[in-house]
Amino acid sequence: MERTGFKIGNDDIVLLGTELKVGDKAKDFTLTGLEMQDVKLSDYDDKIKLIFSVPSFDTPICQLEIVRFNKEAEKLGDELVLMAVSADLPFAQSRFCQAKEISNLVVASDHKEMDFGNKFGTHMKDLRLENRSVFVLSKDNTVTYVEYVIQNADHPDYDKALDAARELLK
Repeated sequence: MERTGFKIGNDDIVLLGTELKVGDKAKDFTLTGLEMQDVKLSDYDDKIKLIFSVPSFDTPICQLEIVRFNKEAEKLGDELVLMAVSADLPFAQSRFCQAKEISNLVVASDHKEMDFGNKFGTHMKDLRLENRSVFVLSKDNTVTYVEYVIQNADHPDYDKALDAARELLK
């Protein structure tokens, strides 16, 4: 499935994959963690999940987003896992995490198969990157919040995403 209407700067981009909506059940995916291990959605079935995808850890807005969610994760407790996903190689993700002391997020790469991107509808067709997006999932992986950012140079709505996660923590 292809979707249009998304941008990087002035350039139009096409997203591949299934567009998730509130109420959908998220499908399991496999990513590569910083230690080259498999990271799956099902690894966190007992947790509420806030998953955000970014085009690249090497861009300023993505870096600000990762740092912001890392700080927010400190305040949210152990029932919630925050996961950062990009198509960057795990080595690049790891360098950034070490430099910025990112320790409160699960960080994983979709570089091998774009499994997350295709199942969550964030795969930028021509660039093979992730669209900036945020998903909040309940413990049973029901989508309770979703935002596909139209212009990848914009930040997501942090407050709405965090409020949706906090609502599940009640």
